[in-house]
Amino acid sequence: MSRIEEKLYQLRAKEEKAFITYLTAGYPDLETTRALILELEARGVDVVELGIPFSDPLADGPIIQKSSQWALNGGISAMRVLELVREVRQKTEIPLVLMSYYNPIFKFGEAKFVDASWDAGADGLIVVDLPPEEAGQLKAEAERNRVNVIFLLTPVSSEERIKLVCEWSSGFIYCVSYTGVTGGGKKEGKALANLIRKVRTFTTTPVEIGFGISSFQDARRASTMADGVIVGSAIIKEMEAHISSHSLVGRVGQMVEKLVGATKR
Repeated sequence: MSRIEEKLYQLRAKEEKAFITYLTAGYPDLETTRALILELEARGVDVVELGIPFSDPLADGPIIQKSSQWALNGGISAMRVLELVREVRQKTEIPLVLMSYYNPIFKFGEAKFVDASWDAGADGLIVVDLPPEEAGQLKAEAERNRVNVIFLLTPVSSEERIKLVCEWSSGFIYCVSYTGVTGGGKKEGKALANLIRKVRTFTTTPVEIGFGISSFQDARRASTMADGVIVGSAIIKEMEAHISSHSLVGRVGQMVEKLVGATKR
């Protein structure tokens, strides 16, 4: 059982919801990312997603796009993100998920990337633009290394796609709250609720909701529907607001702690 699975099933056994955060690795620098991972764990975060910066992040809205470009300008690469994971793993056992687009992985080499991820201490992998129908080789490499591969579903996913993701996704299933990019203002509706109900008929794998969760109310509402929530753009936005401040890590920690409270009893 991976760290992700162990954590999420522990929470389920206690009838608690997961709080997952996204950070763009290397924004504004690797030292801050490292400090934030530890800070967010102390504030009650259960899983951290680390985004590998990419030049064309089509699924991300302007907030994360800007942070990704900042990190790229600072020389952040997939290899440097893996080095960061290795360093962080010496200080914490918090589950770490690498979030990437396929191009950096293809360039790295699928087998080599998965091997390096496991060796560094990463627990899971989300490849935003790699559909499960084309992910057979990556999934095989990940299973060999005991790395969870997490796939995404949207409210407009077909039943065939839902069944396939439920069969192939491990760790958790990432349910996008609306069709669009991260950080949008749209809110989940009946379509999302229907999606989650359908997913539950096919699998017992934990279901997490992401995209558009930026407030206490958003987090509370989403956590009542699923096994937990994922917050990304709101955190990056808070970081941007304090980008030149020595208090950035603490300010972000305070903001996240309030959101975490929305998912806990």
